[in-house]
Amino acid sequence: MHQNAVFRRIGLSNWRYNVPMSKKRKQTGHGQRIDAEAPERKDILDLLAERGRPMQRREIVERLDVVSDDSREILRRRLQAMVRDGQLVKNRRNAFGLPAKMDLIAGRISAHRDGFGFVLPDDGESDLYLSSREMRSVLHGDRVLASVIGVDARGRREGAVREILERAHQRVVGRFVEESGIALVVPDDPRINQDVLVAVKDTGGARPGQVVVAEILQQPGPRQPPVGRIVEILGKSGAPGMATEIAIRNFDLPWEWPDGVEREADAFGETVTASMCEGRRDLRDLPLVTIDGADARDFDDAVYAQRRKNGWRLVVAIADVSSYVTPGSRLDEEALNRATSVYFPGRVIPMLPEALSNGLCSLKPEVDRLCVVCDMSINDSGQVTRSRFDLAVMRSQARLTYEQVWDWLVSGSAEIRPGAAAVSESLKDLYGLYKAFRRARSKRGAIDFESTEVQFQFDERGAVADIVPYERNDAHMLIEECMITANVQAAQFLLRNELAAPFRAHEPPQPDRLETLEQFLRGLGIRVPWKGRPEPRDFEKIVQQVKGREDKPLIMAVLLRAQSLATYQPANTGHFGLALEAYSHFTSPIRRYPDLLVHRAIRYTIEHHGSKGYPWSREQMDKLCERCSHLSRRAEEAERGVDERLKAYFMEQHIGDEFKGQVTGVTSFGLFVELTKNHVSGLVHITSLPNDYYHFDPVVHRLTGDRTGKVFQLAQKVTVKVMAVSVDDRKIDFELVR
Repeated sequence: MHQNAVFRRIGLSNWRYNVPMSKKRKQTGHGQRIDAEAPERKDILDLLAERGRPMQRREIVERLDVVSDDSREILRRRLQAMVRDGQLVKNRRNAFGLPAKMDLIAGRISAHRDGFGFVLPDDGESDLYLSSREMRSVLHGDRVLASVIGVDARGRREGAVREILERAHQRVVGRFVEESGIALVVPDDPRINQDVLVAVKDTGGARPGQVVVAEILQQPGPRQPPVGRIVEILGKSGAPGMATEIAIRNFDLPWEWPDGVEREADAFGETVTASMCEGRRDLRDLPLVTIDGADARDFDDAVYAQRRKNGWRLVVAIADVSSYVTPGSRLDEEALNRATSVYFPGRVIPMLPEALSNGLCSLKPEVDRLCVVCDMSINDSGQVTRSRFDLAVMRSQARLTYEQVWDWLVSGSAEIRPGAAAVSESLKDLYGLYKAFRRARSKRGAIDFESTEVQFQFDERGAVADIVPYERNDAHMLIEECMITANVQAAQFLLRNELAAPFRAHEPPQPDRLETLEQFLRGLGIRVPWKGRPEPRDFEKIVQQVKGREDKPLIMAVLLRAQSLATYQPANTGHFGLALEAYSHFTSPIRRYPDLLVHRAIRYTIEHHGSKGYPWSREQMDKLCERCSHLSRRAEEAERGVDERLKAYFMEQHIGDEFKGQVTGVTSFGLFVELTKNHVSGLVHITSLPNDYYHFDPVVHRLTGDRTGKVFQLAQKVTVKVMAVSVDDRKIDFELVR
């Protein structure tokens, strides 16, 4: 990847401090860069809308008065990009037109494992159904232009693919199969429902059953499947670490560092020098500490608290990544390319090289580190009355784990470790402050979701030995509340200074999800406290209602699924789940690119004594936010996919074993059951229930036997036997025992 490739891909080729994007810089055919004026996309779209017909490029050049050769070259490339993005369509006469005027819809393909699919329109309109016949030419994730050709029997808009704008897959990971002289790769992703044909000469020595990566040489068409060649052999399906290797390739996660990136990180050295500390606030004598998980390696936040007469002082110090990862650098290019660290069991794909993420940026104990500090005064009600941001230098006085802190708080000992009186005093004050934060959280009506996470335990070979619930304690929530408070202050800082930077936006639940949720809750006899549009405190009331119920974990999971996805946006719209008017991500710049962008905004304002001349526009930040939101979701999907595969690997070892569980879903074809011990989910198919005809009631989520009257419903306790496991499909089949 050459310099600034990612920035150009999202339209930010002039990404530099203090360089406004007034002119468009482009590569010439000889590799030299040129500066020239050219019409913006809006000008082109407005012209076509005004003329009311497709126009050829020479007409656009004349109408928009594009004079110089350089400007015409930029216009040519811009028109190509607009076609690629689905903003324009190029017809057989080489004229450019507006898709909407041609009744064409731009969107992305969402494929179903059964062969059919949908076009998800870019404009957010209702999905367009595609038959299996229409899906022959495309793969999941492709961007297309489609037209509406009718309405199917279920009342859905039915479409046809007219043009393919962008192919989502250049490579496919899957299982190699060779039968009767025919070789092919069966994709691991069930949404890619076409096998990739491979010529025998292109198999690369792969053996049947191995997991391989195939490069697609020929994309699918109406009458032919995709054709490819084997470029990588990963190995046996169930081998240790294979789940992560598959996910990396399935989700196209960047895991190797491009040339020069690690070298650029190493060049900063291993220590903070005296010259680097000049002009910074000195916090090295403050007993700041980090509190993280036992296996954490990148420490990007440290905390300190002091009880005062009418409240507390809280200091949250965050690693100053922006001092090292500067706009336009190779480090920054690759950080944006990744946008987030991805955390798999036993392995991390970091956003930054180890020299920074686990080294110079990490707030290790007893070493000087650069930081951005949020220093706050908080009253007895848990409300921030004053805050300030500074560039500072600090020295962590202890690296503590959640378990250490919680065990010490419970024990009542004087000091958490010998000679750590100042640290211990701060921790006690932090715990008192945490209680005030919790009261304030409850008062504003923030939703206190409780979800059960699991940890995978591995044997010496790297195979899954056990799956155990991960217990959260007050030490986890103490740090969480401190980070939320600092994030809120960062958001308010951005608003006060009118800075274009990412806010973390969380919208209220959508009406269709609310309707489904209301039916679910009423079916369980739970009173729905809202009428019309709910507030966060309404969800918190439900949380309080279900305390002590055996089906509480199920209800919490359903409440969580009903929520909208949080996104990054340059405009503040508040955070519904936390019941906050403004929220941003400030506290994890080592592992999240939006946090780094927030740091840059704060840093610019501190160094320039205000936001005048701030070099990033709302339009630029909108593109960055969209990219970060997309890559954050990709990381979450990859992490979830690995967890599901590891659970399937583990349950393969327990075929024939019996487990206690709870019904978490009822459908017309059976029951979904979650095991109590390890929270693994599987299906009891309706044919595995006692022999009877069963009637499904979707309102109360219940199956009732016609002859026996036997009832199966949500939250019911059952005992099941593991009957079959498909690792490829991540499916586990149970049989009801009792």
